[in-house]
Amino acid sequence: MLKHIGIVGVSPEGAALFYRQLSRAAGHLLAPNEQPVLSLHNEPLSQYIDAIRKDDWHAVGSLLRRSAEMLARCGARVCMTPDNIVQHGVYLAEAGSPIPWLTMTDLVAAAIEQDKRKTVGIVGTKLVTMASTYQTKLGLKGIHVLAPEAKEVELLDEIIFGELIYGTARPESRSAIHGIINNLCSRGCEGVVIACSEVPLIVSQETSSVKLYDAVDILAEGAVKYAAGRN
Repeated sequence: MLKHIGIVGVSPEGAALFYRQLSRAAGHLLAPNEQPVLSLHNEPLSQYIDAIRKDDWHAVGSLLRRSAEMLARCGARVCMTPDNIVQHGVYLAEAGSPIPWLTMTDLVAAAIEQDKRKTVGIVGTKLVTMASTYQTKLGLKGIHVLAPEAKEVELLDEIIFGELIYGTARPESRSAIHGIINNLCSRGCEGVVIACSEVPLIVSQETSSVKLYDAVDILAEGAVKYAAGRN
């Protein structure tokens, strides 16, 4: 029997995109009569933003755990969040959680290792690109992570927080993010981690000449396989 999957939303736009990608992954990997039950719960985004600005990761973990508890009451047997910015809080949320968590960073690291990439770039918010969210997991596997240049990091933050989390993107923002990815490639990256759940609104493998590791897509596929007992 398939496990009931719980989605812990943070950014409403990111959670909605992940729900769609999870449904697509299930449709691709499973038969029509084998589709898993999906449930979504979120606490207000503003509470997460306030906690992150205060560097209060215990509060972030508590918010995530509260959603896990609600999802467990709905019948979910595993949960995950597609939001890269709160991944540090997942480890705190796991303590006392009534159901297990799937961790996006672990799945992304495994995918890159399997492809034998040695240097990858990363695109996301400043808190993700300049911190250890992915760098530690990948570094332990001998994979070097290159962050965008300082001005590009600031520009990414402006685009993500000013446009993408609201589901919009100006043409110049699309061009800017593609330019950042191209610059990472020119610095020697063999692939780029898309470490923001909203960036796929304007970036896809079809529009990129380099291998993209979309963290949300990888999480969706991993969740479906877990629900089906394949890993």
